[in-house]
Parts: sequence; structure tokens; C-alpha cells
Amino acid sequence: MPSRHEDEPEDGYELDSGSSQLTPSEEQEQALLSEHDVEKLPQQRAREHPISLITRILRPRTIVPIIIGSILAIIALAIALKQVRTPGDYTLNPNWDYGVGPKRRVYNWTIQDIEKNPDGVYRPMMLVNGQFPGPLIECNEGDTIVVNVDNQAANATSIHWHGLYQNGTNWMDGTVGITQCPIAPNTRFTYDFKVDGQSGTYWYHAHQGVQAADGLFGPFVIHGKDEREQQKIEYHTDRVVMVHDHYYNLSSELLMEYLAPDQENAEPVPDSALINGMNVRDCSSLLHRKCDNSSASLPVFALESTKNHRLRIINVGAFAEFQLQIDEHEFAVTEVDGTDIWPAYYHRLKINPAQRYSIIISSNSTNSYWLRAQMITTCFAEPNPDMKGEARAIINYTTNPTEPSSPSPEPTSKDWNDVVELECRDMNTTELIPIEQIPPPSVADATFYLRTTFEIGAWRLSRGFFNQTSWRASAHSPTLLRAVDGLSSSNTSFISSGPSSTTSTSSLPEDILPNPFAFVNTAAFDATRELVLQTSGIRTVDLLVSNFDDGAHPLHLHGHKFWVLASGSSGYPSPSIYEDGTLNLENPLRRDTVTMEAFGWVLVRVVLDNPGMWALHCHVTWHAEAGLMMQVLARAEEVAKFEIPADVRGLCGKEGLERGMAPSDEIFMHQPDQPS
Repeated sequence: MPSRHEDEPEDGYELDSGSSQLTPSEEQEQALLSEHDVEKLPQQRAREHPISLITRILRPRTIVPIIIGSILAIIALAIALKQVRTPGDYTLNPNWDYGVGPKRRVYNWTIQDIEKNPDGVYRPMMLVNGQFPGPLIECNEGDTIVVNVDNQAANATSIHWHGLYQNGTNWMDGTVGITQCPIAPNTRFTYDFKVDGQSGTYWYHAHQGVQAADGLFGPFVIHGKDEREQQKIEYHTDRVVMVHDHYYNLSSELLMEYLAPDQENAEPVPDSALINGMNVRDCSSLLHRKCDNSSASLPVFALESTKNHRLRIINVGAFAEFQLQIDEHEFAVTEVDGTDIWPAYYHRLKINPAQRYSIIISSNSTNSYWLRAQMITTCFAEPNPDMKGEARAIINYTTNPTEPSSPSPEPTSKDWNDVVELECRDMNTTELIPIEQIPPPSVADATFYLRTTFEIGAWRLSRGFFNQTSWRASAHSPTLLRAVDGLSSSNTSFISSGPSSTTSTSSLPEDILPNPFAFVNTAAFDATRELVLQTSGIRTVDLLVSNFDDGAHPLHLHGHKFWVLASGSSGYPSPSIYEDGTLNLENPLRRDTVTMEAFGWVLVRVVLDNPGMWALHCHVTWHAEAGLMMQVLARAEEVAKFEIPADVRGLCGKEGLERGMAPSDEIFMHQPDQPS
């Protein structure tokens, strides 16, 4: 058995990158015990003479597997005990070795349906190893991550590794209908990929339906060798703080209601807000719910006073933007979506779904302060009388945070008295300046103009659109597999035959110009369901997106980071945007999730150098399931060379793949008309 390391993952094993011998599995252990009939010994005890029984047990062929089995059981128990965290504790390893060589970090995850009451209210959840939120993955840049998934839940699922490039392993991106078929119930699948060329704060979540809202998510932190140098403020401790909206009903039930006729994009409104899966509800005000808050509590972060502390804030929610603040504190923002930035000082942080920010806090006092995470409820379509819109945690400064202490009293700190933001929008990205200066290419090879809308069509269904396309996932035929098969066989539908939706970068997109290297492929893909932007070679592309919807859209591009060149809150960009000198081409912010305001617009520039089929979608999960998703097929000539592993293709032949997906529009065809 490989040697264990002190800094190994809590629910996995850590091996040197050159090692090919993994820890024996539970199946091997069970097979060993079964082979020697050890499990039959208790039944035999009644029939055998005691001395005969002892003699049988002490035989070498019997005692050896018993000893081995006992050792394995002790190791398994130690691992399980090590997995038990203090609720809400996602503190990173203080003795982490940033300079150690590449490791192969192995995790064994069982996905199950479990009833939990995080804030007191019971609800069905879909969890990894029974843990909510899911286990922390902490690794170094250059490590290989292996996650053995055993799906014991009722629905099919997948895991997306949010913000990870997956360069060379596009089929491990975990996006149902694009890079893989879902993992069917009672099916096992292994994600195996190398983390390279990036560091910072990321996360993972289910990418089937809205399952992340059922609890299937967790943090993913990648340490860079120069992490401490890139962070310009030295810090003493490092931890993850996840904020998220929380629903008491199962996501599949809410999704069916949201997509039904006459809903007009009225997103499900959250019932509660949590910090690291924690909050406390007053059960007396929720008599119609099964509720017991005796085990619920608020997170408490014990920090040493006079020292700096890093909080990695992640919005892992399905819908709500949060404003986060700490009473009587200013803090420095030092990282955005995995990009280290020069410290920028604020007392409120605006964070939309899927975004990540690191902040540095400190205090010379030994007092306690409220950390408040408030959902911006003015962006919700309708009120929810049961909703508690704010989650709180306690920041407890002490001279020795390692000593056990009595429960922290509620802080008496004062909230900031300025007006809370009423609009859902990002932080001012022009104030967030990357430390590593990487200017974008001065000119794009092509510009694509995209419109985001919600439209009411057949059967009075409100659906999201990129241009004329409303995304529908195929559980059995992912676009990546179709693209690989078509490209490798020289299918002519993957070759540009003339006009495309690209324009020159010297003006806004008004004309249709031919571009065989960057075009919307309407020949190989059904443009009503799958909008695919296809490129060949390494191309620089501008995406100019206008939002014709009254809701904000945090747009996330898989497999890449982009530069945020410009954005606006209303109307259209200036017709002279490329000539008037307003674009920041020196060192704009690089990130993977940017928010368009209601009726606003955004211009991003991206170098499509990572071969694969990559999703571009709104990270309000309800919007994505309503159709607000498209794809980028980057470097098609390299995708043609992909060899998709057999186990990835094998997922598509399983039964039950549709379980957990959004309902088909056709199920609403025969519903009786509703009164107007």
C-alpha cells in the first residue's frame, strides 16, 4: 500500500505522480474476505467445537486475511474520522507544501439522496459522501485529480469542474449533452485529469438539471508555486467561505413549475440563504414545514487578532447575487476567478453565481463581528413570504484561536449604514487590476454579436435564447462525441461553406462576412437547439453580448478565461467602441464569469487556444435550463484527433440517463388551456 502523507486529501489518497499502484478498493477487500469464508464463521460457531473453531481460525490461510481485513478496516475508519469536519469549516492546510512535486490525488465519492436540515428545515438533498457542502479538494498546480464517482442516487448526474481548463481532457469537463452523457443511477465513472496552467479558487458542481441546488457542490482550491508572492498581502490563515441561496423543495419539482406554461421566466425564489451550508431558521414561523433547528448553528471563524486572514468567497448558489460585508471592516480584494489582482479596498463585496473573490481581513481587537451575506431580493420576480434573505457568520478574533472556547456570544458590531445595492451587477472591473500583466491581442480575428432574450413561444412556454437558439441537451448524444466522429471522418458539414456570423473588428456587427476559420456551424448542428461557434487554429474572438431581458445574466465560458474589455448598463455600445479609445487593452481583468446587467451589454475578448467543445451559458441555473446556453467548438482540427475514452462513450448506453434532466417541452403540449 502506498505511504500516506500528512497533507493528503481528506477523503482520498495521495500518490507520487509516477506511481501506478492505487490503494486496494473495498471490492478487493470484500473479495479477499469472501474467498476465505471469514463471513461464515459466526454461523459455524454453533456447530463446531470451540477448539476446532479456534484451530480453524488460526490456520495461516485464514488468519492472514483476517489480519489484512482488520488493518484495512482500521485504515478506513481513520479516513472516515478524518473526514468529519467541524460544521462550516473549510480551512485550508496551514502546513501546505507549495513546492512538492506533482501528486496523484485520489477521491472516492458516493452520491446519494439524503434528507438533511441545514438550517433546521428538512429537505431531500443529493450529496457527496453525505456531506453538505461537498468535500474540499485542495491540490497543487501540476497535480492529477482522480475522482471515482459511484452514483447511488435516484437520478443521473455529472460533475463539472468550474473554471478548470481541462486542456487535453475536454471529455472530463462534466457538461451533460456537451462533453458527456450523464452518469446513470447505480453506475460508476472516474474523472481523471491534470490541473495545469492555473491556480486559485474554483469549485465543482453537478451539471445535470439544477442538481447543484440540491447540495451537489463543493470547493476546489489550486495552489501555485508562487502563490504567496502573487498575493501582495501576507496572510496567516486561509479558508473557503461559500455563500448560496437555499430552496426547501427539490430542484426537479421547482424546475417543472418554472418551465411550465405562462410562467414568463418567473424564477423560483429562494427560501433561505446559507454560509458554508449553515444558518438557523425559527421553526415557529415555518409550521407548514418539517423543522428542527436544534442541530443548526451559524458558522464561527476563529481568527487570531493582529494577523491577516484570507477568505476565499464563492457564490455556489443557483440564482441570487449576494452582497457580503463584515461589520466595521474594510477588506482588500486580492483574487478574482483565479486571477491574482493588486489589492483593491472595499467594505461591501458583490458576488454573482459562480464567481469567486479572495479578500484579506484583519483586526487588532479581540471582539466578535458579524459577517453578513445578503441576497439582493429586488432582482427576484416575486416575493416569498417564507424567505430569510440574509445569512450570517461570526468572525471571532482571539489571541489563541487554537484553544477550545465556549460558544461565541452574538456580536454587538454595527452594520454599515450606507444604502444596500438594489441592482444585480458585478463589481467595477476597471478597479480590479491583475498582478501579472497579460494584455489581450490588439485585434480580434472575428467578432460575434450575440443577443440574450426570453421569448414566449409555442404552448405559452417562456424560453431563453442566444440569438435564435434555445439550448436543449441530449442525454444520449453529446455534441463533443458527434463533433469528434464527424471531424475525424472528414464530414463536410464541419467545413465552412461561405458566410458566417463574424464581422470585422473595425465596426459593430452589421454585415455578414465570410470567415472559414470562425463561423456558426448550422450544417452539423440543429441551430434551433444547439448554437455552435466553430473555429480552427488559434483564434482571437470578441463576443459582444447584448441583454434584452429584464434580469441579469452571469455568463460563464468553460475551458477558458477571457478579458473583460467593456460593459454597459443600458442600450447598445457606442458604434465607435473600437475606435474611441475606451477599451482597456493594456491589462484588463481576466476571469471566467462576467455579469450582464438587465438590458445591459458586455464585450469580452478570448483566445480560443484550448481544443474542445466548451459551453457558454448563463450561470443562473434556471436560465441555463430554460435554454440560455451555447457552445464554442475551438480548434476543430485538433478536436478531430481526440480519442474519446471507452468509459466516456460507455456512459451513453446506460438506462435512466434522462432522470434529473429538464422536462421536454413536448410534455406541455396537451395541457388544457389556462384562463387568461
